[in-house]
Amino acid sequence: MGRRHPFTIGGMAETGGAAGGVREVKSAARTVELLEVLAARGDRPARLQELADELGVPRSSMYALLQTLISRGWVRTDVTGSLYGIGIHALLTGTSYLDSDPRVRVVRPYLDEASEALGETIHLGRLDGHDVAYLATRESHEYLRTISRVGRRLPAHAGALGKALLAERPDAELPEGPYEALTPNTHTDRESLAADLARTRERGYSVDREEGVTGIVGFGFALRYEIPALDAISCSVPVARLTPAHEARIVAVMREVRAKVEASIPAAGGSVDWR
Repeated sequence: MGRRHPFTIGGMAETGGAAGGVREVKSAARTVELLEVLAARGDRPARLQELADELGVPRSSMYALLQTLISRGWVRTDVTGSLYGIGIHALLTGTSYLDSDPRVRVVRPYLDEASEALGETIHLGRLDGHDVAYLATRESHEYLRTISRVGRRLPAHAGALGKALLAERPDAELPEGPYEALTPNTHTDRESLAADLARTRERGYSVDREEGVTGIVGFGFALRYEIPALDAISCSVPVARLTPAHEARIVAVMREVRAKVEASIPAAGGSVDWR
């Protein structure tokens, strides 16, 4: 798996080194890298040799690390002991992250409000390096709908959430590319993405026309309770259900919801201001 270009967030680029000049603890870094590899594989379990090769560590060292993590619930294995996947403690820790985040708690009721008003799928996402992580989702009750899940990651250049957040940053922070193409409509070069972000800044929200998922259009709105914004909300709708009137209604409702969220965040003071 090749290393991708970093996006800069809050003045810090995503890198493989430790922050603040503190020497990285190799064993801790290797453990995190292993968990990230397993998480990225989703429902595709990995074999010992695959993991050893991907992380560039001896097979014996990888086996010992896997057994340690299995005993603590961070990794699971099949009945034969030859396949490995992410364990339940990763879910428990992720849930704790969401429960402890004051901004997620503030935004959730407004996602419900947008979902009820529009009948479409609503998301809350956060920029994390070159990706957007989905923190909350309210799915449409329509038969034809977009399906997503909390914890999903999507390249920032390829969706409404990510483009809304990239537009809050100078184009100089964009990597050179080429970018991964998720559909035939995905921006794969710096110039076309920058032009799209310019249009996003002009209108005040991003539009993803089948760039992340074929058949789905998304509208993204950065939440500017911090500068530059790290969080955004979006509405996703199947192309077959999107009319000009419905699009105008989505934009109007989501703008109103964004204003309510931004006005509510300061009222949640007294909480830890996480970096």
